[in-house]
Amino acid sequence: MQEIDIQDYARRLFEAHGDKAIAEAAQKARAHEEKHEREEAKTWRHIEAAIKLLSGPHAS
Repeated sequence: MQEIDIQDYARRLFEAHGDKAIAEAAQKARAHEEKHEREEAKTWRHIEAAIKLLSGPHAS
């Protein structure tokens, strides 16, 4: 997934789920990590980081 797609997906996920989007992305990353699907997990961790930036300093 390209950077622009990651940013767009993160924005849409955040708009739909608010701060819960961070947990959703983290859960998806963890599920892929458990299946040893490294590229998918890396993409979800990147999406998680992008959502954290969108949500501002109050979220972690």
